[in-house]
Amino acid sequence: MLTVVDDAHDTHAAAAVGGDLLDELAREGARRMLAAALQAEVSAYVDAHAGEVDEHGHRLVVRNGTHAPRLVATAAGAVPVKQPRVNDKRTDPVTGERVRFASAILPAWARKSPQVAEVLPLLYLHGLSSGDFTPALEGFFGSAAGLSPATVTRLTAQWQDEARVFNARSLAEVDYVYLWVDGIHVKVRLESDKICLLVMIGVRADGTKELVALADGFRESSESWADLLRDCKRRGMRAPVLAVGDGALGFWKAVRDVFPATREQRCWFHKIANVLAALPKSAHPGAKKALAEIWNAESKDHAARAAASFVAEYGGKWPKAAAKITDDLDVLLAFYDYPGEHWIHLRTTNPIESTFATVRLRQRVTKGPGSRAAGIAMAFKLIQSAQRRWRAVNAPHLVALVRAGARFDKGVLLERDDDQPGGDQLAS
Repeated sequence: MLTVVDDAHDTHAAAAVGGDLLDELAREGARRMLAAALQAEVSAYVDAHAGEVDEHGHRLVVRNGTHAPRLVATAAGAVPVKQPRVNDKRTDPVTGERVRFASAILPAWARKSPQVAEVLPLLYLHGLSSGDFTPALEGFFGSAAGLSPATVTRLTAQWQDEARVFNARSLAEVDYVYLWVDGIHVKVRLESDKICLLVMIGVRADGTKELVALADGFRESSESWADLLRDCKRRGMRAPVLAVGDGALGFWKAVRDVFPATREQRCWFHKIANVLAALPKSAHPGAKKALAEIWNAESKDHAARAAASFVAEYGGKWPKAAAKITDDLDVLLAFYDYPGEHWIHLRTTNPIESTFATVRLRQRVTKGPGSRAAGIAMAFKLIQSAQRRWRAVNAPHLVALVRAGARFDKGVLLERDDDQPGGDQLAS
């Protein structure tokens, strides 16, 4: 009898030891896969900026050891992670602030492993094959069950269906007052060409941001943009009050045809990069400061005077750089006609830029053809995940007033006479 009890005890003890060992192996696997993914992400970031150097020829973006270890919760339990550190000495051309590397796989605030709905699209758009990222997902979630290539294929098909339903939904019940647009080129293992995603993100009348449309633009032509805008109009979309985007987009010709009432705002992020490209590097520090005087001015009049000063200072030696400002000045300063609280949102296409930042950095592409439809579906899931973290615009109550036709001077709402259309509504 004692022997039976001892045997049972030994059996339970052995099972406990075996279970502990399996748990430890799972945790170690999760740690290694997470570490490998973070290292690969940093390598892609550093390699993407390898050609950017300072006046002494030193690289502006380099590795710089690791951050302090932290515990990250996974399905296999808490695992210690040493996240690679990046020393980025570049400055943002719009804000003038130091650029900081931000991991999309494990953000600084994260204390648990990402969900599969967020990891899989990111890895796909980075150009990894299912054979590369399936083991990584197994490490994240602590089990090989349900994460086979066949399961990934089923998930991809499901997400393609979701994207198709999204792009066919009615837009008659929503009102997008502001619209950000951009063409995102993503290398997703296509045999012939990289995919160009036409992305539109809007601000509803209640101030919330959301994805409006996502389509394959092939080469980002005005015809592709026009097709997308006409499709949105057929589904009930109203003309946005203001659209924000890069001046090089074929979008502008298309929007003038489909939504002629929509005003245009050029993205300062893209414009500053274009201006600096027309100047020698020795002139960049002063030019950045002079450009900041324009887009950060307290009013449109002050901005116009700052633009004139920029042209006076740089136009003589570098007329092409000055022309990039003077030729587009009206559409560069359009945001000043709207609420001052909204200026920070309307100067750039940051909602799109920040969402796709890590995807755009991909330089090397793995072999094997990918699907354009799958690429769109993965981008859709990536934006859908990011959208949950988007904040409403500042002073969201003013968005409805913009739609109603309210006028603003120096960012401040002007009182309207009662005999003007909508006067009673705006006064209330």
